[in-house]
Amino acid sequence: MESSIKLAMVGCSHRQSSLAVRERLAFSPTQTADALAAWRVDHAETEAVLLSTCNRVELYTATRGDQSASSVEAALGHLADFHNVPVDDVRSDVVTLENAEVVRHLFTVAASLDSMVVGEAQILGQVKQAYELAGRLGCTGPLMHHLFQSALRVARRVASDTSLHRHRVSIPSVAISDFAGRIFERFDDKRVLVIGAGKMAQETLDYLTDAGARRLVILNRDYDRALELAEEWHGMPATWASLADELAVADMVVSTTGADRPIVSLADYRQHIARRRYQRPLFILDLAVPRDFDPAIREELGVYLYGIDDLKEACEKNRAERSKELPAAEAIVDEETRRFVAETRHRATGPVIARFREGLEKSQADELERLFDRLPELDERSRREIEQFADRLVGKMLHPPLASLRDESQNGPPHGLLEALQRLFQLKD
Repeated sequence: MESSIKLAMVGCSHRQSSLAVRERLAFSPTQTADALAAWRVDHAETEAVLLSTCNRVELYTATRGDQSASSVEAALGHLADFHNVPVDDVRSDVVTLENAEVVRHLFTVAASLDSMVVGEAQILGQVKQAYELAGRLGCTGPLMHHLFQSALRVARRVASDTSLHRHRVSIPSVAISDFAGRIFERFDDKRVLVIGAGKMAQETLDYLTDAGARRLVILNRDYDRALELAEEWHGMPATWASLADELAVADMVVSTTGADRPIVSLADYRQHIARRRYQRPLFILDLAVPRDFDPAIREELGVYLYGIDDLKEACEKNRAERSKELPAAEAIVDEETRRFVAETRHRATGPVIARFREGLEKSQADELERLFDRLPELDERSRREIEQFADRLVGKMLHPPLASLRDESQNGPPHGLLEALQRLFQLKD
């Protein structure tokens, strides 16, 4: 990486952190905007993008200067302080990456190679939305623009050059087919309550419809949004106030809200479940982070409650099934990471090359002017020949150092060559 550009990533994901930790650090869309706004106030010189999904919370930063260590600590502190969580409580669950590691990780995330369900399409949209939100809030600049635009391009290349995304797959599809399928032999006669109206809810409705579900109920705080989805998926809308009544008659519940605390506590549930017939099982798939249902509810009679972390075994099975395509996808990520790093290193030479070129071109112009003043009898054709000769000479003088810098940047930052060029030709910053 360019010596003056420092990339860092601080965060946690399903790979190394429990759901309990991810819940403590999760950001709703509103909280994400607030956290970025606060970052801009405290760290105006450091670009930032905050990615928060049901499986990961990651703060990406980019700055010019030798401040990578301080950037990592600042980012970790910012994540923890926003939620009033002591840093030491989560430090062991948080991963920190720098420079080329950040590039490779983001490319892997955007391409859905690091997802709980490998090949799911939702993560690319989430990465794009995170970047666009940070841009609207003034937290991004040329460094993050180059990084995230490259990540989106890499993800599209993995999707087009491999068959990893050929079969539609998502967290709801894995959860419903693997978990709900154990309990229900069919879905067409089941009353299914979907809580929430975001993209996860739409993915759920899409898969449920394909699986044969016909009695769909969509419940959301915004009733108009619930009505809109109900019309699209031929279901029934429900008001937020009817949550208890809908839980009492549902056979299956899929919850996907962005609430910052459980929407159904154990006490609430006991009050509602008393109205159910105990011989009717209730399947609850809680896909929200933080969780929508108190985990203690799973101990109630006739209840089958599963959360995001319960999907790991099924997701590993999905990864194994797609393992044949993983090497090709990972090879693309490796290639694109090397390209990005080489391009970034080469860009480091830009200012020095520009000053070198400007110095030679100024000397060329000064000498041509002096020559033409001494030879006023030269005709226009002779002047053009001399100017072209001077241009070719400067071009040949520029070629060897530029080629050396380009070749050197393929293997690492060309610090030695840059410093030598600056000293030899007295190129000031």
